[in-house]
Amino acid sequence: MSERGHFGSKIGIVLATAGSAVGLGNVWRFPYMAGENGGAAFILIYIGCILLLGLPGMISEFIVGRHAQTNAARAYDKLSSGRPWKLVGYLGILTSTIILGFYAVVAGWCLQYLYASVLGQVQGDAQYVKDYFVTFSTHPLKPVVWGVAFVLITHVVIVLGVRRGIERASKWLMPILLLLLLVLVGASCVLPGSIEGVRFLLQPDFSKLSSSVFLEALGQAFFSLSLGTACLCTYASYFAKDTNLLRSAGQIALLDTFVAILSGLMIFPAAFSVGVNPDSGPSLIFITLPNVFQQAFIAVPAVGHIVSIMFYALLVFAALTSTISMHEIGTAFFTEEFHLPRRRSAWILTLTASVLCLFCSWSVGAFDISLMGLSLMDFCDQLTANFMLPLGGMLTCLFVGWYIPRQLAYDEFTNGGRHNTLFFSLYLFAVRFVCPIAIGLVFLHQIGVV
Repeated sequence: MSERGHFGSKIGIVLATAGSAVGLGNVWRFPYMAGENGGAAFILIYIGCILLLGLPGMISEFIVGRHAQTNAARAYDKLSSGRPWKLVGYLGILTSTIILGFYAVVAGWCLQYLYASVLGQVQGDAQYVKDYFVTFSTHPLKPVVWGVAFVLITHVVIVLGVRRGIERASKWLMPILLLLLLVLVGASCVLPGSIEGVRFLLQPDFSKLSSSVFLEALGQAFFSLSLGTACLCTYASYFAKDTNLLRSAGQIALLDTFVAILSGLMIFPAAFSVGVNPDSGPSLIFITLPNVFQQAFIAVPAVGHIVSIMFYALLVFAALTSTISMHEIGTAFFTEEFHLPRRRSAWILTLTASVLCLFCSWSVGAFDISLMGLSLMDFCDQLTANFMLPLGGMLTCLFVGWYIPRQLAYDEFTNGGRHNTLFFSLYLFAVRFVCPIAIGLVFLHQIGVV
């Protein structure tokens, strides 16, 4: 088997790892939650949760991955000397594979809408746009084709390897994503009445704060940073030994939060300028926003057409940076555990994700495929978000905080005592006590106990 790949630059590390966190959830879930839960007050709490939970959780996965220099399953096995802790790595790989399968469905929708926007097919009155989405998403073949096409695009990047594929793609995708986002924010904020949307998002409303809002912010911070998927552990195994883990984690968290806030400044000003109260979920980006773009730029339809194309291009790039990371987790596992060529390992993940994409897409409307009263797609979403991710994140914190030798964690955190020595004790306290309790509360909240 060939030597493992490594990221070739510090900017490559930040952009690739941040790309795993920046995804479709940043575009609609974060803005909606912020707008409905106190605006700037929610954002401040969210930033606090990033510091409280996100950074320690990220660094914990970084420590495991960089020290072991192998895939997630073998990394936990290596650091625990074959004890049951290795199951944490397997849990992360399984979680990311399931997410890749149903995430590809929505990513395929984005790819199809980009194509339709270029051709001007998503233009018409509100009822037409709504019927267009329902007809497409419930078709037995079309969304499957687009979803599998997205998986195949991801496959091409993965086959090229860490440096020539993942890092190079991230160096292109992330700057383009940020540029598109900034242009769209500018276009949205110059619309008449857009200031109301800015105020809706950024004006703090402390009357809406409650224990539930705190837990929602904590959960959003946890899921936004891809904690518990083994992604951060896998990517960290490609880090150079001199990578400053605390600084890298801070840069990634900052970029992820920046994208989330900019997404709100893109969506809400445009929506408020035409008197539309944005919904959450797929209806926002596939039904509400096409109408918003048409109404907001009704005086200059060509501009609305261009904005629509740029928006769906943004979604495609955001989805692709996430699917690349999820695909790489399983690809690295099969390559190293079964000594398979990288290309063959990638095909295993591609075919698995494509099959899951097929059945999840069908469950949305073409056929009745359900589990426990939910469509297969919703079941996979809730299973991973409500159970598998919190469990994986909590176990990683307990593993690094209590099981592995303190000196090992210290050496990795500080690069052998060269960086961040003053912060190590604070980190260790957070990962031993604060993170497990916080993640436990998120878990109980997700299942409706608190």
